[in-house]
Amino acid sequence: MTEVTTTALWDGLQTLFAGRSFTDLTHAFHPGQPHFPAFPDEIREPVFDLEKGDGFTAHRYSIIGQWGTHVDPPSHFISGGRTLDQIPVEEMVLPLVVLDITERVNANADATAQMEDVQAWEHRNGAIPPGAFVALRTGWSDRWPDAAAMANRDDHGVSHTPGWSQEVLSFLIEERSVTAVGHEQTDTDPGLATSRQDFTLETYVLAQNRWQIELMANLDGLPEAGAALIASWPKPLRGSGFPARVFAIH
Repeated sequence: MTEVTTTALWDGLQTLFAGRSFTDLTHAFHPGQPHFPAFPDEIREPVFDLEKGDGFTAHRYSIIGQWGTHVDPPSHFISGGRTLDQIPVEEMVLPLVVLDITERVNANADATAQMEDVQAWEHRNGAIPPGAFVALRTGWSDRWPDAAAMANRDDHGVSHTPGWSQEVLSFLIEERSVTAVGHEQTDTDPGLATSRQDFTLETYVLAQNRWQIELMANLDGLPEAGAALIASWPKPLRGSGFPARVFAIH
């Protein structure tokens, strides 16, 4: 019975996947890439190397958990919050909502998501579904992997990058019960805030027992509604963050 059921499920998925597009939303990480200034760079070294005559190649990676396209669980900012191993796999396959503020970001790098963006999305598509993953499309990932362009600092060292807003995040979480959010830039909070070491918005998201994906890629190729997001990551016991592999089916 189990074998028949499993086969039927796969056959059904094959039908659903026929003609669909798969878009990788993940940057390939590497030493020297853009990252939060307080974090160390990646160190990668071959422990065994085929090019040196070994029977196989194996690398040792030394990275901070929040490296490249990565997942932040609640425990990243919240004492006692869920760790990576405590997030169930059911939360890793979600309906995808894309909020696009690229046009405003092109005119003003400090632009943030506003309720007007959400209202316009819902006018076109209906209410944001419960359990959704909401991604903020800003076009910022086009700057990857130029660290200076990603940080976009002025002569006074202030970073000018887009971000979320409290009113939008509060609405998404408290009124629409979304499961997670994501964005292309390094932080949830806009650069004007992070330059003051203000991470209020990231703290809020994680305090609501939600998780997020930072430094997403290729959001420009996605429909604003109707796609599915799949996010996966390793399962370190009590892990507070890790590089993630994220993709969309649309």
